[in-house]
Amino acid sequence: MKKMITGLLLACAFALPATATEHYNFDIKGQHAFIQFKVKHLGYSWLLGNFRKFDGSFDYDAEHPENNRVTATIDIASLDTNHALRNEHLTGEGFFDAAKFPQATFISTGYEAKDANHGVLHGKLTLRGVTKEVDIALHQLGAGKDPWGGFRRGFEGTTTLHLSDYKMKKAAMLGPVAENVEVYLSIEGIRQ
Repeated sequence: MKKMITGLLLACAFALPATATEHYNFDIKGQHAFIQFKVKHLGYSWLLGNFRKFDGSFDYDAEHPENNRVTATIDIASLDTNHALRNEHLTGEGFFDAAKFPQATFISTGYEAKDANHGVLHGKLTLRGVTKEVDIALHQLGAGKDPWGGFRRGFEGTTTLHLSDYKMKKAAMLGPVAENVEVYLSIEGIRQ
């Protein structure tokens, strides 16, 4: 009887589909992850900035890319444009309103592979209390062992956000050229 039960358990185990999904945490501690943005200032120049504090993780499955997932949380007060008064202005009530909405979140809803290293990540971005669908064009930069015995995988991504989608009260004062915010992501993850 024991042999029969053992045989059934083994048969069931081999019948279950094997998963090759790998889980990664953003390398925040080592500072190998970046969220940067640029927006036109009155149409005369680019205003560049980044978020210094954020965290996240992703799942990666080379054979079944539909299993790829990403979640991220951004600390809005960490916005940095290399100018203290401008940072205060942008994190204030008229724009990001960090006091009322201290975090932005991204949760992926699907992944569309173009080839082994390129695809589009679909997801929902919640910013300033508003949730919108966002598509991020992704490019896998590489993967492999690191010098400390771990394994890493890195991606870069781009998307464009629209200020009016997130009800930023003072966005109109910047003019129509400031409506589109170009976002660049560079994320290195450490396999868990």
